[in-house]
Amino acid sequence: ISQVLSDVFNTPVYTIDTANSACLGSAYRAIHGLVAETNVSLADVVKLAPEPRLAVTPTAGAEELYRPLLKRYAELEQKVIYNPTSSC
Repeated sequence: ISQVLSDVFNTPVYTIDTANSACLGSAYRAIHGLVAETNVSLADVVKLAPEPRLAVTPTAGAEELYRPLLKRYAELEQKVIYNPTSSC
C-alpha cells in the first residue's frame, strides 16, 4: 500500500516504528486542525513524535502514468462537489 501511495502521489512515504502509527498520525492531524486558528504548524504539533524513516520512494515512470489520472480525478471531484446531480 505504501508503494502505491508513493507512486500515485509521486512522493516518498515515511513511517514511524510504533504501534497503531496510522491512528497516531490521524491524531496529530486532528490536533493540528484544532489549533489551526492559532497558527501552530504541523511541524510544531509533531515535534515530539518518533523519528520517521523512509519506507518507499516513487517508482521511476509512475508519475507519467498517474498524473493524468489524478487530474481526471480532481475534475470529477469538482463536478460532484459543485453539481452533485450531474452525471460524470
